[in-house]
Amino acid sequence: MSADIVRISTCGITIDDVIAVARDGARVEITTEALDAMARSRAQIEALAASDTPAYGVSTGFGALANTHIPMEQRVQLQRSLVRSHAAGIGPTVEAEVVRALMLLRLKTLCSGHTGARPIVAETMAALLNAHITPVVHEFGSLGCSGDLAPLAHCALVLMGEGRAVDAGGLERPVPDLLEAAGITPVELHEKEGLALINGTDGMLGMLILAIADLEHLADVADLTAAMSVEGLLGTDSPFRPELHEPLRPHPGQSVSAANMFRALAGSGIVASHKEGDSRVQDAYSLRCAPQVTGGLRDTISYAHSVAERELAAAIDNPVVLDDGTVSSNGNFHGAPVAYVLDFLAIPAADVGSMAERRTDRMLDKARNHGLPPFLADDPGVDSGLMIAQYTQAGLVSENKRLAAPASVDSIPSSAMQEDHVSMGWHAARKLRHLVDNLRRILAIELVTAARAIELRAPLEPSPATAQVITDLRATVSGPGSDRFLAPELEAAEEFVRDLRP
Repeated sequence: MSADIVRISTCGITIDDVIAVARDGARVEITTEALDAMARSRAQIEALAASDTPAYGVSTGFGALANTHIPMEQRVQLQRSLVRSHAAGIGPTVEAEVVRALMLLRLKTLCSGHTGARPIVAETMAALLNAHITPVVHEFGSLGCSGDLAPLAHCALVLMGEGRAVDAGGLERPVPDLLEAAGITPVELHEKEGLALINGTDGMLGMLILAIADLEHLADVADLTAAMSVEGLLGTDSPFRPELHEPLRPHPGQSVSAANMFRALAGSGIVASHKEGDSRVQDAYSLRCAPQVTGGLRDTISYAHSVAERELAAAIDNPVVLDDGTVSSNGNFHGAPVAYVLDFLAIPAADVGSMAERRTDRMLDKARNHGLPPFLADDPGVDSGLMIAQYTQAGLVSENKRLAAPASVDSIPSSAMQEDHVSMGWHAARKLRHLVDNLRRILAIELVTAARAIELRAPLEPSPATAQVITDLRATVSGPGSDRFLAPELEAAEEFVRDLRP
């Protein structure tokens, strides 16, 4: 269950906290401990600003201009110019939940006490989140190093009372009006604060956390739809027995998926019928090996979870204020660790969808569906049944194969070769979001197909678990019958999958 309030301390936040704020609108509170830590680190920055020692982001320019000294009277303008110039995104608007996750994660780092930003900066960021004022962030602008610069700059611009933003209802309004209505005073950024607001991997990490939550759910759905396809194809539950998994091949995800499928098929009259009058020795791979594939996704999610937790414990900025009070440059803003796992997740997620499509195609092929009508049509020839639904599914699978190609192996030098190797982690995250949406649609089409196949097996009875799913699905998606407008039914099935908790 999501928390109503997320409290941010110097110790950071959890994956569940990110989901609560990004998706469920939980309120954010900053602990006194965090505000005190910020005040201490700010004192170090102010001492450095007053000294003659050059300090990146405090008394110098940025990137390839790091050797340019900035006089005291121009340093507020330096931070303002940094944010304005870096808010250079373009293209479609990024989803509100991604922007909220990104803002929360940057706020988490501010509260670590290692960035040197004043408490008022963090308090204003929290106020934006609590007022549900969401900056407009664009699809393109980040190379994933130094962090997600352009997306974060668009958010920082709103803290300054500039840029573009939408209200809680998604309506864009002038930023000064939004802030005034919420009782929020724009922040004038001081030394180091503009840099502290934009120099992190928060966008790609936020999208990783959201993808983990979505894929954990879709792995459960994939186990269910695979089990229903086993019933639709008169398959057996024998390969999913527990003694075939953990004792013989102890991959944790495989054991979980096999157990889910075995449980979903318990008490199935259709599966029981397989034991009599059937000469088949083994089911096809797309049925028999489903736990191995979806289980592989589960194990990849577990690894991704560990990477996300490490990042949540991190304080990513450059330079940082260390516990001994020194200020040091570093390379922790490089997004490679997050980019790699975003690309890794895309591979098994695409493969789960590919296997689901193979099961769908098998149920529609009269040569392989063991007595069902071609394409599960009511009057084959006059009716085409689910023929083109499989085309749609195949198109989604094909796109996911393209989206599974890694982004993190690419690098384009930037900032006059000062930033000569970048992670492309933002791009890895964006394509993973599209892939996850496609996987949900692929599984929805398998669900529609398997439900119809099971009903066409009457009077054979499915398991109680799958029967209940079909009953629930029929509230919005009709069963077997003559051809009709399918697109609304597939859309309804996608929403059903989104809400389904197997």
